[in-house]
Amino acid sequence: MLTFRNVHNWRFGGADNTAEAFRQIHAMLKPGGVLGVVEHRLNEDADSAREESSGYMKESSIIAFAEAAGFRLAEKSEINANPRDTKDYEKGVWTLPPTLRDGDKNRDAYLAIGESDRMTLKFVKPAS
Repeated sequence: MLTFRNVHNWRFGGADNTAEAFRQIHAMLKPGGVLGVVEHRLNEDADSAREESSGYMKESSIIAFAEAAGFRLAEKSEINANPRDTKDYEKGVWTLPPTLRDGDKNRDAYLAIGESDRMTLKFVKPAS
């Protein structure tokens, strides 16, 4: 199973559904099954409350949710990393492409940054 830029949606709005989503995915997969997660990455030293409004998630938070559901972290990749992303936008990750929530305001600067800095994680459901 793969999920791209969805975990922050499970976390939004005060009714945190993240733990339940990971639990359901774990229940659906056979032993040895793989879950791939690509998500906008919040810096580890940032306030965790930003996960509920910015569209960014801490890597440690996603790993904790997955492990609590019974997954094991198998690998990480930096293939979707973007060090130009400062992650400090008033309108969150949607400030950057492809959304460009500010319209033409600072458009060229946001296009130069590119899409968000993202983590890419591979989890496995243990065989036993």
